[in-house]
Amino acid sequence: MAEADAPTVCWTEGGAERSAIWRSERGAPLPRRIVIVDDSLKADAAYRLACEGSALLWQGDYQNARQVLQALARRIDRKGPKPASASPGEAFHCHRQAQAQRAQVLGMLLLPLNADYHIPLRRSPDVQQACLEAYGPANGPSLVSLREILGLIGAHQWRQKGVVLPALGAAIHPHYGVFSPVRGEYLDLVAQAPLPSQTLAFDIGTGTGVLAALLAKRGVARIVATDQDPRALACARENLAHLGLAQQVEVLEADLFPPGKAPLVVCNPPWLPARPSSSVESAIYDPDSRMLLGFLKGLPAHLASGGEGWLILSDLAEHLGLRSREELLAAIAAAGLTVLGRIDVRPRHPKAGDREDPLYAARSAEVTSLWRLAVRATH
Repeated sequence: MAEADAPTVCWTEGGAERSAIWRSERGAPLPRRIVIVDDSLKADAAYRLACEGSALLWQGDYQNARQVLQALARRIDRKGPKPASASPGEAFHCHRQAQAQRAQVLGMLLLPLNADYHIPLRRSPDVQQACLEAYGPANGPSLVSLREILGLIGAHQWRQKGVVLPALGAAIHPHYGVFSPVRGEYLDLVAQAPLPSQTLAFDIGTGTGVLAALLAKRGVARIVATDQDPRALACARENLAHLGLAQQVEVLEADLFPPGKAPLVVCNPPWLPARPSSSVESAIYDPDSRMLLGFLKGLPAHLASGGEGWLILSDLAEHLGLRSREELLAAIAAAGLTVLGRIDVRPRHPKAGDREDPLYAARSAEVTSLWRLAVRATH
């Protein structure tokens, strides 16, 4: 959202009317009621106010605000009895609902930001660079949830440190709001699959640019990487330049495909057909399978003769009852495509073996696949 279009929130403080830019990456609505609070606020009172829909504008010590946020999280996370007969699909929807309610309550603890992105509280960290990276230049004071501030700090640290990827032999530096390639198993699939050509490839929905970089490292002479998110485009360009691949990879703003055809077209769409609740979740949730179906339907028009489309997709949606294997195969066939082969890998992330995870039954059965697709021959 452009700074000029950002909504303004108003409240009364010390008998005076105040206003500031309202910032919420998850799109939380403007607070209906703002209560000024400080270090004297008890956790139980904070929890009650937040659950009632009152936003808590913190004016005390920053570190004490963090303790209150942790106390709120503990109260939310007190586990009740698990439903004995919940199906994986029901467990998923309950999990998503619980996540949304948790985010709503924790998002009620607000901090002020000055026009220079300085937090005017005791013992507050320097978040100016993190805010600049996420929001761009500011033109006035703003209010933002402490939870989002912590996310900004974490994203800034990840951007500086980078994520080392063995399949790439290098680090990728994700930007705020761009999904980090922390699940390396799908990169192994792209690193192992036989290349149909080394002349040209399209990377659809490039994100951090990691798949484009991997194809370049494998010797593909030219790659065109697309995305429609400005943050992803900036992130991919920065990563590819850092890796010395900017001349080999062209990054274009596009909804799915660039102009022309290529002998290899790669896409790693969001894996779950559900609605994201924030910008970064757009890399996980694909409403009505829009990107998946758009890729399949558009692929024949953008594949060179004899070329392959690589679809990287987890079957987690199938185990959650959100999409069946039959529906996926029907979509492939309806697009005029045929399956040349498939390479599978089991996930290695910690949640796959965490029996306490509410989605354990589905995660423990999950398989990630690289589907090798081609245009079906007509007679």
